[in-house]
Parts: sequence; C-alpha cells; structure tokens
Amino acid sequence: MGAPFDPASDYPLGERRPDLVETPDGTPFGALTLDAVVAGTVAPGELRASSATLARQAAVALAAGRPQLAENLVRASELASVPDDVILAVYTALRPHRSTADELERWARRLEEEHDAPVTAAFVREAIGVYVVRNLLLSGADEHAAVPA
Repeated sequence: MGAPFDPASDYPLGERRPDLVETPDGTPFGALTLDAVVAGTVAPGELRASSATLARQAAVALAAGRPQLAENLVRASELASVPDDVILAVYTALRPHRSTADELERWARRLEEEHDAPVTAAFVREAIGVYVVRNLLLSGADEHAAVPA
C-alpha cells in the first residue's frame, strides 16, 4: 500500500497516484490501454471512473479552493453506480414543468434509500425550492411522467 492520499499534492491522480485510480470493477489504471480494449481484456464499459476515484477528485477540487466543482464530483461519485435509466429518469423529472414537488421528493427519497446518494437527494430537494419560487413545477392536476412509487 502506498502513502496516504493527499488531495493537495496528489493531483493529477493518473500521473502522481495511479495506484489510487481504478475502474468500477477494480481494473487498475495501468491496465487501461487501447491494446487491452482491442484485445478484449478491458471492456469498453470499464473506461469510466469509479466512485472512489471521483470522490478523490472531489477532495482535490476542495483542496484547490473549488467547492462547487467538488460538490459536482461528490454527486458524480454517488451516481457512478446508479443505473443509467434511473439517472435519465431523474434528469427528465428535473426539467422545468415535468414534475410535481411530491414527485421530485419521491425521487430524492429513492436516491437516498436505494442508491445511497444523499448529496444528490439534497440537490433534488434544493431544486424543489427553486422550482416553487420560479413556478416551474407541475400542479397535481397536470399530466406528468412516471415517477417511482
């Protein structure tokens, strides 16, 4: 095991701490080559950052004084394991005039309870407040897309 992670000095991770970078399935950074993809030893779907790597990138952003970027990377870390269809459904629900406040709250609860994504759930709840002020929510009588139970 290498030295402890230092977000102030270990950036860029791929150059300074490749031992801390891996794919969602655990493939080490050094194994991610075009030859490995062509040979089929690394699946194209593995060419994504893992939740842990994104969380480290968030720590780097915070150490560099970029809190908004850090928060975005924390949300990305939470969403790294969320199925694409769920992410797309939440994105669609967050579009103006697509959801009621109750529907968005159900998405927030689902993100917390099913996907361990409390920061993203807080983002959805923050959107509810903004949408109320800007009149961007559907009323309960309006038609709307399917929402989780």
